[in-house]
Amino acid sequence: MRPLRYSINITLDGCCDHRAIVPDEELHRHHAENLAQADALLFGRVTYEMMEAAWRPSARTEARPDWMESFARTIDAAKKYVVSSTLDRVDWNAELVRGDLGKAVQQLKREPGKGLLVGGVKLPLALAELGLIDEYEFVVQPRLAGHGPTLFAGLSKRIDLRVVSRLEFGSGAVAMRYEPRR
Repeated sequence: MRPLRYSINITLDGCCDHRAIVPDEELHRHHAENLAQADALLFGRVTYEMMEAAWRPSARTEARPDWMESFARTIDAAKKYVVSSTLDRVDWNAELVRGDLGKAVQQLKREPGKGLLVGGVKLPLALAELGLIDEYEFVVQPRLAGHGPTLFAGLSKRIDLRVVSRLEFGSGAVAMRYEPRR
């Protein structure tokens, strides 16, 4: 069974708005490595549309540094599953996931492969509620944003985690990986 991993950038005060994060080469390299460890990405509609606007080659409207290209190529080529009840269709190497979320994600996890990587805010909350996330990675940025959104707002039950690894970046950001205590 392939694992479902969740990875997200957050500030010290819990903000997970991507505009509050300062991108750098080391961070992009780390996230490209995360992408390479997954057979597919799992997004909700909002995250899918945000990633598509930022990383799909045909959507590109402004220049970006060369060090972002590895991440851009990796995410562009990745298989994507999009959980949405409002989208009629998707492309960009993607397919829609409809119906019972728990059953659909369990089926994706049963398929052979290295793993699935989920991003975003609302979809991971639903997946955490269902106990489907096998690993959590929080890349904590040394910044106070003073605003939201925040992670797991409205979680109905506590989820206890154990530290699996910790990696500090030159920027002062720290990637911490956790697994649920079962």
